[in-house]
Amino acid sequence: MVHNLSEQNSVLCQWVREIRDVEVQGDRMRFRRNMERIGEIAAYEISKTMNYNMLTVQTPMGEAICREAEQPVLATILRAGVPLHQGLLNYFDKADNAFIAGYRKHHRDGSFEIEQQYFTCPDLTNRILIIADPMLATGASLVLALETLTNVAQPSKIHIVSAIACTEGIELLKRKFPEVEIWTGAVDEELTARGYIVPGLGDAGDLAFGLKKQS
Repeated sequence: MVHNLSEQNSVLCQWVREIRDVEVQGDRMRFRRNMERIGEIAAYEISKTMNYNMLTVQTPMGEAICREAEQPVLATILRAGVPLHQGLLNYFDKADNAFIAGYRKHHRDGSFEIEQQYFTCPDLTNRILIIADPMLATGASLVLALETLTNVAQPSKIHIVSAIACTEGIELLKRKFPEVEIWTGAVDEELTARGYIVPGLGDAGDLAFGLKKQS
């Protein structure tokens, strides 16, 4: 299931416009904060699908029956996913966290492969997993990340959160992990030969943290 959060009018549509706009992208703090906000909106929407426990709370005036959501495991792919991940963590503030360091290793012919160099994760057994990746382009890095995570243990539910998703990446995830739910700020149709989304927004990691020099 794919949830395109910009299909309905909300302030999220403004934040998606700003992260796309070359006139605004030069403000790194604003770019990171808008990514964070998109993560917060996604967290709120995902929270509506979760199970809740009923608790009795003592107030100064008596007792109240309240509901509390189960806490998920939040995961992201370093470095680009950090602001989006922070938005999720702002709402699921007691969540456990998983981190994967992955990047595109480009070749002279324009092709690339995904390299993973670091992985840390709590126990995922029968827990909700929410993984943040700001640009769901080819889907290759997310598929590799999910394969790594689910080889450790099997979560009860998997949610993917992205700022911009491409139909090609969505279709790959549907084939490899048909049970996942995808939450995205917008869906674009085209990829370049180098695997970048069009119109997309460019390189989310560079826009958030600066240009990288990578061998």
